[in-house]
Amino acid sequence: MKVLVHAVCLLPFLKLIMLYRSGALGLMADPVLYITLLTGYWTLYLLITSLAVTPVRRLHPKLGNLIRFRRLLGLYAFFYATLHLSTYLFLFSGYDLPTVWAGLRAGHLSAISDQWRAVWPTILDDLKKRRFIQVGLFAWTLLLALTVTSPAFVMRWMGGKAWRRVHYAVYVAALAGCVHYWWLVKKGVREPLPFTLVLAVLLLARMILAANKRLRRPTPVAGILG
Repeated sequence: MKVLVHAVCLLPFLKLIMLYRSGALGLMADPVLYITLLTGYWTLYLLITSLAVTPVRRLHPKLGNLIRFRRLLGLYAFFYATLHLSTYLFLFSGYDLPTVWAGLRAGHLSAISDQWRAVWPTILDDLKKRRFIQVGLFAWTLLLALTVTSPAFVMRWMGGKAWRRVHYAVYVAALAGCVHYWWLVKKGVREPLPFTLVLAVLLLARMILAANKRLRRPTPVAGILG
C-alpha cells in the first residue's frame, strides 16, 4: 500500500520530468506558469488529504491503519510546496540558470551568488508588494517547521503534548495555502473553492472530535477533607 501511495504522490513530478525530456514543456505557451500551477495544486491536494486522514479513520475500525500515511502525505505536500517556491525563485524571478550552470562548469562558484545578487531586489520588491507571495511564504515556512519536527526522535525529544501543539499549525498552513490560491487567481475564478470547502469541513470535523473528547473525559472528584 505504501508503494502505491509513493507512486501516486510522485506522478506529477515524473510527469514534469517527462514533459521536460520530451521537449513538450518548452513548447507550452507559458511553461513556468504550468509548473507553478501544477506544484501548487498538488501541495494543497496532498496537504488537505493528509488532514482528512484523522477524521476518515474514525469512520470505521478497519480504516485505522490510514494513520501511517498521514506523515508521508504531509512530507510530499512539503516537497511540492518547495518545488512551487523554487519555481518562483529560480524561474519566474529571472534567475539565469543556464548562466549559473555554465559558470559552474567553468569552475566559477561565484556564479550562484552573482545571480542571487542580481534577482534579489526584484524578489524583495515582489514580497513587499504582492500579498499572495507573503502568505504563500508564510505557509511554506510553517510546512518547513512541521517537516523538521516530524521524525519520531524529535517528537520524543519535544514531548507528546508540545509536539501536538506545534503540529496543529498544519491547519494554519492549509488555510494560508487556500488564501494564497484565492489571492493569486483573478477575481471571479472559483478554482480554489473546492479546496476551501473541504478544508472548512475538516476544520469543523476536528472541532467536533475535540468537543466529543472533552465531553467523554471523566470529571475529577473533589477530595473530602476529614
